[in-house]
Amino acid sequence: MKRFFSSAAAGIGGALSGIGGFVRKLWNHPKGRVGLVIALLLAVCAVFAPFIAPYDPYDVTQRVEKGLSPSLKHPLGTTITTGQDIFSMLIYGARVSLVVGIVTGLATAFLGAFMGVLTGYVGGLADMLVMRLVDIMLVIPTLPLTIVLTNLFGKSYFMIIFIFTLFGWTGLARVVRSQVLVLKNSNYVRAAELAGAGRWHIMFRHILPGVSHLLIMSTALTSAGIMVAEAGLSFLGLGDPTAISWGRMLADAQSGGALLFGHWWWIIAPGIGIFLSVFSFMRIGLAMEEIFNPRMKRSSGLYKLFRTLNNDYIQEVFDSMEEGGPGGPGKGGAYDG
Repeated sequence: MKRFFSSAAAGIGGALSGIGGFVRKLWNHPKGRVGLVIALLLAVCAVFAPFIAPYDPYDVTQRVEKGLSPSLKHPLGTTITTGQDIFSMLIYGARVSLVVGIVTGLATAFLGAFMGVLTGYVGGLADMLVMRLVDIMLVIPTLPLTIVLTNLFGKSYFMIIFIFTLFGWTGLARVVRSQVLVLKNSNYVRAAELAGAGRWHIMFRHILPGVSHLLIMSTALTSAGIMVAEAGLSFLGLGDPTAISWGRMLADAQSGGALLFGHWWWIIAPGIGIFLSVFSFMRIGLAMEEIFNPRMKRSSGLYKLFRTLNNDYIQEVFDSMEEGGPGGPGKGGAYDG
């Protein structure tokens, strides 16, 4: 057991050192820098919410007149139903969105990496059983299960994180497993086996750092998807009723008649918050994909279209256009002579 934990610590240390290098590459990437800046600003708002927000939305004594329009005192006005400051709710709502998204992303990355490395390297019966479990879990509808579990065990963000983690690791485990099947036949892994290294040492010390880039991309992209899912569940009333989130703000705005009374800012504010959080993590994930696969920079849009066409054919088309069309002079066309 002691050897297992020492190998795991060494592997995690190697993965973390690799993550530091990835972050530097990410900062030097235009897309990644934009995503990092926005994510950092959101994180600052979430951590220092009590110092940034002018009011405490949880304190009933700080509630003011209901339905106030935006002003210097209340930049986004107040709610129609409770008189809460919408700007303060927006700042505090970042906590729930970021915590649920990031914690779920990290948890799914950890579980998916562990199961993928284990099944890919060990193989045999363990590989077969885990992959069959993955096949079963991939076809289970998450939303109905979330409704049932939240009604049985109570509505909380811990339950949402648990459900998304329980069913979110399967896709990553498949990807990591396929990568491990390649890595375990590499020369350095073979050398470690011949040197007498243990199975856990090889998995955590030599193979796990080789798939760390997959974990980073998965964490970023999964976090973005979970933020949208959390907002949707909170809008449906499946989130924690005692916590303020952007999804709950949208639900309160809809039930409070924000559109009916023309208080559009009550809806736009949390919508912008959701957009910025998802946009930032998506940019980080896309930047990571381009960093690890530089060919993706040239795999979209008109560049991809023209690169797939034959340059000689394009030149021939332009020449024929200058000579009067595909059947122009000197080409034997129908209009020649």
